[in-house]
Amino acid sequence: MSHPAFSAATTAEEVASVFTDRIRGKNVLITGTSINGIGFEAARVLAKYANLVIITGYNSERLKLSQEAIEKDSPTANIRPLTLDLRSLTFVRKAAAEVSAYPEPLHVGVFIFNLMIPMLISSQVLIHNAYAATAEHQLTEDKLESQMAVGQIGPFLLTKLLAPKLLAAGTGSYISRVVYVSSMGHALGPGIDLNTVEKGDPEKYTMMGRHCEVKSANVLSAIELSKRSKGKINGYSLHPGAVITNIIQKEDRKEALQEFGLLGPDGPPVRRLSGRRFPNLKLPQPFTPELDVKPGAYFVDCVEASDKIAPHSSDPETATKLWTVTEGIIGEEFNFE
Repeated sequence: MSHPAFSAATTAEEVASVFTDRIRGKNVLITGTSINGIGFEAARVLAKYANLVIITGYNSERLKLSQEAIEKDSPTANIRPLTLDLRSLTFVRKAAAEVSAYPEPLHVGVFIFNLMIPMLISSQVLIHNAYAATAEHQLTEDKLESQMAVGQIGPFLLTKLLAPKLLAAGTGSYISRVVYVSSMGHALGPGIDLNTVEKGDPEKYTMMGRHCEVKSANVLSAIELSKRSKGKINGYSLHPGAVITNIIQKEDRKEALQEFGLLGPDGPPVRRLSGRRFPNLKLPQPFTPELDVKPGAYFVDCVEASDKIAPHSSDPETATKLWTVTEGIIGEEFNFE
């Protein structure tokens, strides 16, 4: 369940080079791929070996810049841009319909969360890693609290809509995977308040407080998905390490990041970007079928660490209730038929 050569200092590029044979031929979908973000770095690294990398984002102009930069870095890369705004359930449904119509199978989905990256690659994987940190309490057009909409509710709906494609891509050798990028932040708060999943609490809202709720929801979703799918799709969550990206350019977020210890008065306290290389950005080790024996597992620094899940984020009753609440919000039941 872990690789002896990998650690907190391992980069995405280093891990990808080890598992080149397992990445080749795979079709990957990645959200949040703006240049200088971790989704872009994930796309750049995987594009060196994958059959197809679908890059997504809500801004088509920035998406085009990312495509051009990746193709410049890897001239033979097969990049396909897809406009996707996880803040809008209507947009999620539209994008999911487009992906479902692709002739290629969906092997890997990568949903990029600010500050972190997940990468669990096997034959069929959907990885949730999209996130929008907001300093102030905000509601989307669907009247959903913005952080939860992008980090949990939108990805939940997208997974539900792409489940048939993931199931169809499964083989006797591989089980489709859904990976949620959580973080150690899941344990820093009291867990998710099931009464405020939809709209949050504007009176108690803080950016990092809500961030911790979203991360708790991600861990719970991985556990519940694994249980409900009964072996058809396995869910996983992870903490991939903190990586300071273009989020620090947002003035309204600096104070919250400083309070959380991710920023000092003069910038990042430890980790800094160097060109397009992310020193602590990595792909966890489980590219291998061995991961299938531990559905719902949580990873830290490329090592399985389910014992580090906070009790409030591993409680099966809470996981079931969150799943039901989220189904109610999107207005659809999630099954695996």
